[in-house]
Amino acid sequence: MCGIVGYIGHRSANEVLISGLRKLEYRGYDSAGVATIPDIDGSDRSLHRVRAKGKLSQLEEKLKADTAPTAPIGIGHTRWATHGKPEEHNAHPHTNTTGNLAVVQNGIVENYHLLRIELKEQGHIFVSETDTEVIPHMIAEYLTQLAHLGNVIPERSPSVLFEAVRLTVEKLQGAYAIAVIHADYPDELIVVRQQAPLVIGIGKDENFCASDTPALVAYTRTVIPLENGEIARITKDAVQVFNAKGDRLRRAPQTLNWNPTMVEKQGFKHYMLKEIYEQPGVFRAGLARYISEANHVQLGLPAGFIDSIERVEILACGTSWHASLIGKYLLEQVAGIPTTVQYASEYRYSPPPSLNNTLVIGVTQSGETADTLAALELAKSRGDRCLGITNRTESSIARVADAIIDTQAGIEIGVAATKTFIAQLLIFYLLALDFAARGKLTEVQIQEFIEGLRQLPAYMERILEGQERYIEDLSRLFTHTKDFIFLGRGINFPIALEGALKLKEISYIHAEGYPAGEMKHGPIALLDEDVPVVAIATPGAVYEKVLSNSQEAKARDAKLIGVAPIDDLAAHEVFDHILPIPIVDEIFSPVLTVIPLQLLSYHVAAHRGLDVDQPRNLAKSVTVE
Repeated sequence: MCGIVGYIGHRSANEVLISGLRKLEYRGYDSAGVATIPDIDGSDRSLHRVRAKGKLSQLEEKLKADTAPTAPIGIGHTRWATHGKPEEHNAHPHTNTTGNLAVVQNGIVENYHLLRIELKEQGHIFVSETDTEVIPHMIAEYLTQLAHLGNVIPERSPSVLFEAVRLTVEKLQGAYAIAVIHADYPDELIVVRQQAPLVIGIGKDENFCASDTPALVAYTRTVIPLENGEIARITKDAVQVFNAKGDRLRRAPQTLNWNPTMVEKQGFKHYMLKEIYEQPGVFRAGLARYISEANHVQLGLPAGFIDSIERVEILACGTSWHASLIGKYLLEQVAGIPTTVQYASEYRYSPPPSLNNTLVIGVTQSGETADTLAALELAKSRGDRCLGITNRTESSIARVADAIIDTQAGIEIGVAATKTFIAQLLIFYLLALDFAARGKLTEVQIQEFIEGLRQLPAYMERILEGQERYIEDLSRLFTHTKDFIFLGRGINFPIALEGALKLKEISYIHAEGYPAGEMKHGPIALLDEDVPVVAIATPGAVYEKVLSNSQEAKARDAKLIGVAPIDDLAAHEVFDHILPIPIVDEIFSPVLTVIPLQLLSYHVAAHRGLDVDQPRNLAKSVTVE
């Protein structure tokens, strides 16, 4: 969840660190800081640290007033508070007692309390409430021990600092990524990965590290993603990767197919709005990638991967969980495969009975969601076949799952997922078709289904081109609203949940999603003229029922907003406002109904003057349980 950036080379480290941290703001944070080793002639070097509570702009203001010399090496961090309040003294980087060693961390050190007691007894002084602060003190302790031994280290260790870090991480329990610099070792940067993402960027006479690749693409597209348990020593000329025992590893760099413009706003006010508008293109790209010229689904799964599967369990969190609920509907109704969907955070503590021929699917945009990875690892340990659906194939889920499907959405910066949700839906449509090809659907039916999918991007564009101004004006009515209710039935019930989640995430308005038929079983007690109700009413098996449920809300004076066909007279009689969508087969409707709800949430939040792309307390990549 936190952001890490490190640099060593010929540039100003602060400029690289701030630039990189800017690209990681989407991960969510409440404070920031940098530590550098200024380029001073002679051996009297010192570590220089600047930290600030709040946004990066606060840190930048402090750096502008800073008079320290330019530094060619440094580490930076954006912190999302876990241990200790979001105050400057808890901000990273953290140092040892003498202040010549600095550490940044993403993750949690689970045994920090016991380590802290032990270090205090050895004379170390702590100044924060964080778990991270034990790390620099432990490294300092090992450096002292090695100095007493005459800095004798194993032949395989490349440096004293490396060995002290390696010995330290042997004692740490938890999931973390760390970066370390030391004023007495100004020519090296040590990084470690243990179940939290960390990638190294390779340049010419300079090298980088970061929690995520957007921080690097402005400088390099050649990267080495670290695997769990790996430690790297980075200098300006070389990168050496080792395992936890200190054995040297051979790691070939990868080339990213990204460019810097992919992480720019390109004229949009917010990344979220840009990404909403990218959805038709994402859907087309997914179809082009996974539908062959012969109009057959080709997801790139190993031969026979789903042939013996009799049931599916899907594990996910947040928006991915909503996509998975639609996936359940598709797998059961299109392919006839019994399917369950579980919150990944609950699966490990109440796993279902283990049954033969079960496919477990982990759905995670980032590929680093800690709860989903842990749940998928449990499923794999029970002998289940595991599939990952992710937008980041280089991420940790690739290590856990037996096979991966890339959603092809491209980098998503806005914390509130939009285009990655649409991309996940497409994968579930195609996966359901792949299962259905085993005999549930005829070839003619499959071709008709694919043709229905091909028509959706144009309909999505019609909604975006025709509705945004209207929705922007409508959203002004709700800038001071305190509660919303979203209703849906059948395949659009998960869209009601997703619409409510989007509004909560970015506008901080309390919102609930319900099956429309359940409203009279409790939520109707909340309704009055101050509680708007958004109902998803698309032609199909439950259309009239949703209209009837909406009438019940109207009778309680609630303002009614309908996501419905614009030319339907019945809808006009029921709803006060209509967010129109084209008429498609009901099974395809979620791809269209979600777009007006994304726009509604976006414009309500924008009118309220909120930080749409970086909502408070949230992070794009949730790497802690």
